[in-house]
Amino acid sequence: MIEDTRIAIGVSYVVKIDGESLGEFSSCEGLGVEVVLESREEGGNNSFVWQLPTRLKFSNVKLSRPVGKGTTGPILAWIAKAPALKPSSAEIQAQNSFGEKIAAWYLQRVVPVRWTGPAFTPDQPKVLTETLELAHHGIEADA
Repeated sequence: MIEDTRIAIGVSYVVKIDGESLGEFSSCEGLGVEVVLESREEGGNNSFVWQLPTRLKFSNVKLSRPVGKGTTGPILAWIAKAPALKPSSAEIQAQNSFGEKIAAWYLQRVVPVRWTGPAFTPDQPKVLTETLELAHHGIEADA
């Protein structure tokens, strides 16, 4: 039986860069890390190949949400500073529909990769969405 009833249903993701809120996002993809391996064959040993860990590779994080009044401004202001920007820290906090924290992830040395705005197609009425992609060099979890 599940003891903790704060499960991730109706989740939104609150994103903060250096403590400044970029607002809530409806989806968060790409939180992950991969250990890059180097294969080495040992002379005289034909039974296996050594798999040696060399470095960590962090995948880019993509955050998406419907466009709303005032949602895009803080993102574009942060991206406009990117060429002179020192790497930032970021917090992605998963919240339930009551605004209670379910889990949080902390990213180190974050830089913006791209922002993608809505596609305006009059023949297919859809919700306008925006996507923010972040690169980072480390992750910690409070989950």
